[in-house]
Order: sequence, then C-alpha cells, then structure tokens
Amino acid sequence: MAIDALRKNGMMAHLLDALEAGQNIGHYGQLVFAMVARHFTEEEELIALLQKNPDCSEEQARALVEQVKGRDYNPPRREKVLAFQAQQEFPIIPNPEDPDAGNVYKDLQFPESVYAHISEYREQKAHAGEGSSSQPG
Repeated sequence: MAIDALRKNGMMAHLLDALEAGQNIGHYGQLVFAMVARHFTEEEELIALLQKNPDCSEEQARALVEQVKGRDYNPPRREKVLAFQAQQEFPIIPNPEDPDAGNVYKDLQFPESVYAHISEYREQKAHAGEGSSSQPG
C-alpha cells in the first residue's frame, strides 16, 4: 500500500501521524507532504490526507496538489525542508540534529522521472556555472 511505503521515511511517517491526529502541520508541512506523497498516492487520496489538517479545506488541498503537479516539483532535499521548517511552528523534521532525518531520497524509491529531472537540473546548473566561472573575477 502507498501509505506503508511513505512510512518508510521518518519525516513522512511523522507528517502522516500528525495528519491522522488532526494536527496542523503548517503550510510548508503540507507542501512538503504533497511534494513527496504525490509519487505514492492517487490524487484523491492525497487531497483527502491534506484535508485532515484543520486549516486545509478541500479547495485548498486541490489547489496545492495542482500547484505541485503543475510545476512538477521534485521532492525537496533535507536542506530545503529545514529552510521551510524555520518559517513555521510545526516541526516538519522532528529530529533535525539527525543528518539523515528529512532525507526522503534515502528511504523512498521514486519514479525514474524524478531522478532524471534532478540529473537534468544539475547538468544545467553545472553548465551555467561553467559560463560564469570563465568570467574575470
């Protein structure tokens, strides 16, 4: 089952538990959850899970899922999750001192398209860096 797969990652299990308990995981918690969970759940299941957050209506959940899909957001790296966490009260990563906490790529297997998109981005970034490093500085 898709939810069982998500629970292999401590951060995602923490977010799922909080949602199941009806806790407010914050805007960035919802965003991180959607960015990762969309690769493991059907859209309607994801929307239903997001609505367990007390501040998330069906309209808001649908809009968030559409935004994440429309912009084809990759699951965020740990550093990005920590930056998001600093902007809200709810701890997205419950144990930020653990260097593996929040690393969804360590515990979860994403579709090949996610890894291809990341490789493409890194290549573009490297090529952009080559152009700027040849400038006199």
